[in-house]
Amino acid sequence: MLVIGPEGEQLGILMRREALEKAYEMELDLMCVAPNAKPPVCKILDYGKYRFEQQKRAKEAKKNQAVTELKPLRLSPVIGQHDFDTKLKHARNWLEDGMKVKVDMRFRGRLITRLEVGKKVMNNFIEETADLANVEKAPSLEGNMMHVILAPKKK
Repeated sequence: MLVIGPEGEQLGILMRREALEKAYEMELDLMCVAPNAKPPVCKILDYGKYRFEQQKRAKEAKKNQAVTELKPLRLSPVIGQHDFDTKLKHARNWLEDGMKVKVDMRFRGRLITRLEVGKKVMNNFIEETADLANVEKAPSLEGNMMHVILAPKKK
């Protein structure tokens, strides 16, 4: 196997036992870096320090990734003005915090025959949030539910 020293220098092609003895002399570990290469490549290193640095990099990468949350909100075609304003306030706060908002509207009973009333309420909601949000998924009717997804505008 090809052995690489702790400072990155090549120690040459050694037998497995010789490589382990070299690592033992340096009080370090022998780790196989590329087992499928011809010959396999191994490196002499401090495995505890190596694992710590890997975990540190993974933690840093996880901290830097942005997780977008999808907050649900349910409207009704016959919603009162105060309820509408309250739901609008919640949606605006979530959009300001960078979250996406999924607005659902359920048509219950005979309301399914009055889709234009529901569309009017949904379009009004979209207009009220237009300064903060883009429509990611246009209003669509699936069964007795109408959905729209609002995403925050880029700053």
